[in-house]
Amino acid sequence: MKKTHVVIMVIALIGAGIGGSFILLQPTGYEREPNESMNEKIKLPEPKYNSDTSVEQALHERRSVREYRDEPLTLIEVSQLLWAAQGITDSRRGYRTAPSAGALYPLDMYLIISDVEGVTNGIYKYKPHQHELVRVRSGNVRNELTIAALGQTCVEESAMVIVFSAVYERTTQKYGNRGIRYAHMEAGHAAQNVFLQAVSLDLGLVVVGAFKDEEVRKILNMSDKEQPLYILPVGRI
Repeated sequence: MKKTHVVIMVIALIGAGIGGSFILLQPTGYEREPNESMNEKIKLPEPKYNSDTSVEQALHERRSVREYRDEPLTLIEVSQLLWAAQGITDSRRGYRTAPSAGALYPLDMYLIISDVEGVTNGIYKYKPHQHELVRVRSGNVRNELTIAALGQTCVEESAMVIVFSAVYERTTQKYGNRGIRYAHMEAGHAAQNVFLQAVSLDLGLVVVGAFKDEEVRKILNMSDKEQPLYILPVGRI
């Protein structure tokens, strides 16, 4: 905090205490550190649209990987994985990398970050249109999520976990109950995109479907309308 802010705060405290009441006043212009804000936003690096890995090569090399090195990911890698899953490919019409029935996009994405360079540990939500992360909870919750995922060690050992959730109403309002199936199909499209992108980045990834829904929803502070679908631990191999 700057010296001028300290002086202003002291004056405010003295003035407030004269009448017998002691009220803490926050000075005008005081700025909190980014990691103090639960709504911290992280603008992600721009994604790349080409690489040395062909689609055919990525398909051939794709494997489920459950063991990872104890090394951090970079924000560039995180950006690329998220863009592959749900990134915007047409800013005017809002189209994304994965197809969606009626372009209604029922999926949301959360990140549980425990080892990414320059990023505070916590839970973040991906905002595709802004290509940014918004923090929804601080702290390392990897152990909590591992327990919710029935103790699967790939969750515990990962540097980051991607969680897909669906808000079925976005699709069922147009397609009725059939929209639930469409949301599940879309989750599969998006997860495969992440898999292929991970191959291009030399990262390991696995899809986890065995977990306790209510516990995952509670850990991630999901709304009642959200249904967790996929857990994807990611790490360096």
